[in-house]
Amino acid sequence: MPLPPDFEKRLWTAADQLWTNSTLKPSQYSTPVLALIFLKYADHRFTEAEKELTGGRRRGTVGKEDYHALGVLYVPEQARFSRLLNLPEGADIGKELNNAMKAIEGDNDEVKGVLPRTYGSFETETLKELLKLFNTVPGDVEGDVFGRIYEYFLGNFAPRTLEKGGEFYTPYSVVRLIVEILEPYHGTIYDPACGSGGMFVQSANFIAEHQKTPTDEISIYGVEKIAETYKLAKMNLAVHGLASDIKSQLNSYYDDPHDSVGKFDFVMANPPFNQNAVDRGRIKDDTKRYPFGMPTTDNANYLWIQLFYSSLKRDKGRAGFVMANSAADARGTELEIRKKLIESGAVDVIVSLTSNLFYTVTLPVTLWFLDRGKAKTERKDKVLFIDARHRFRQVDRAHREMTAEQVEFLANIVRLYRDTEPEGAHGTAKLMKEHFPKGKYVDVLGLCKVATRKEIEGQGFSLNPGRYVGAVERADDDFDFKEKFEELNEQLEVLNAEARELETRIAAGVATILEA
Repeated sequence: MPLPPDFEKRLWTAADQLWTNSTLKPSQYSTPVLALIFLKYADHRFTEAEKELTGGRRRGTVGKEDYHALGVLYVPEQARFSRLLNLPEGADIGKELNNAMKAIEGDNDEVKGVLPRTYGSFETETLKELLKLFNTVPGDVEGDVFGRIYEYFLGNFAPRTLEKGGEFYTPYSVVRLIVEILEPYHGTIYDPACGSGGMFVQSANFIAEHQKTPTDEISIYGVEKIAETYKLAKMNLAVHGLASDIKSQLNSYYDDPHDSVGKFDFVMANPPFNQNAVDRGRIKDDTKRYPFGMPTTDNANYLWIQLFYSSLKRDKGRAGFVMANSAADARGTELEIRKKLIESGAVDVIVSLTSNLFYTVTLPVTLWFLDRGKAKTERKDKVLFIDARHRFRQVDRAHREMTAEQVEFLANIVRLYRDTEPEGAHGTAKLMKEHFPKGKYVDVLGLCKVATRKEIEGQGFSLNPGRYVGAVERADDDFDFKEKFEELNEQLEVLNAEARELETRIAAGVATILEA
């Protein structure tokens, strides 16, 4: 049976009410609650596998290795959801849940060191109600129901627990657009700043929607610096039935636990924007991972871009990632790196998005797509620019998202550019007919433009879509002062950083002259 309408929303509302009446901070509440969704999922899969495995056999002849062979987590008796739900009156439920999580970790290496043991800080009544709440998930639902519930809760916890946009959660519509444009049907997928694992989950969903089994098609690799976020990712992937090789408490600038150079079919990421204080002295000689050189500006954007590029298979790898708008026009040494990247022929598609898509970063962002196999195609000296700043749905006063139709439409523009068949599952036929009546790619004023490398050189090697697609007239009330002000402030910050870089160079030059 399908999940009842708005089921995730009703679950969230009830869980949120329980939090409101507790004494816990959002950060103390979120991970243990997500782990209960995980536990219910693990128990559901275990019960189904148990029926299949025991068949006519005595239960004693089936061991945990049999469950692991089916890709199912082994759930020992003390961690069974029904047992925890029916503990006797006066039982220490917090202690029982802690022991249940410990027992699951003991029998399943995939989640070792991942599950929380902090249920002792919850009030007994709150835990009772949470167990009852998640027990309302029907046992005979179809599809990736627990994954959907986990994602819904993760998305709702994000604005309360994030300190900086993108630290562990990238909004669904942004991830979905990256996946739709990359089309990771088969191969190895890498995210060196993987957060809660959303890129991997949506890649698996994309494969499932195209009638294939994700576990047969993709292998997942990642790095996540923050231990708590790593745990969210491992639970997220487990609840979607996905195995992964994610390394934790390592820093991708300095550490390369997967020997990533030239290794992966797909790289996708939402790295921290405009990070400073990276110790460039530790990586300046690593020309394999940073093949285009070190930026002198104290900003890590072009370190991330090179990490993504160098991790791709040299003849066919594709990357898609979120980047601060300012990176498209950055000057100085960053311009020199961008020039080399463009001249490599790997830059494939650049998409500018609207502001307010992220929970705590209001600035608009840009999606960059690289394709190291493009040099062998007719597109080798071309880049597709898309201006999607006006493609969004207003969720509330402070937040926006892209609809499924908008995501599919933007991805279909890329499909036409690559001379592949557009998709229509989300009702884009009318939009496609309106903008591309002959079913072939054409430049559309204010929306998309294919620029040659010579045109890009003429624009000072800018990768800002606004420089190429042109503009269509819009009503005066379409002007957003706050959005424009934030864009100008970001540009000012970039110019200030460049000014500081010039000051340093001039001071060094003066010192050299005086010492001569």
